[in-house]
Amino acid sequence: MTESNKSLFGKPGTFYIYKSYGIHHCLNIVTDKENFASGVLIRSVFISNKNERLASGPGLVTKTFGIDNSFNSLEVLNNKSLWISPRNATLEEKDLIQTTRIGISKAKNIKWRWYLKNSRSVSKRLKGERTPKFQ
Repeated sequence: MTESNKSLFGKPGTFYIYKSYGIHHCLNIVTDKENFASGVLIRSVFISNKNERLASGPGLVTKTFGIDNSFNSLEVLNNKSLWISPRNATLEEKDLIQTTRIGISKAKNIKWRWYLKNSRSVSKRLKGERTPKFQ
């Protein structure tokens, strides 16, 4: 644990914000339990009535929503700045693609990356999978 990543070891359901390569902020949600580093990186977000590529990468997500270090350690559900809302549709396993992580040097082959199969907002798709056509 360091001063810059201590919120990743914090309360589940809070945001952990860090700068990637000192350039782009990245948005994570702390998961699992306190005193154990565990989080989920938000790699893309679909925004209704906007270009589907607007927030199609971790740096674009934070740029689009104006996320910086001031969001670090905020509770996901108890703040007035940024929150995640429930989805109205039900998801099934067939709707998700599970693949290996990208942009890392260690544990590259672990399948800890998921995305919606029908999303056009995915930054990098599974090899051989095509971006869905407009609906």
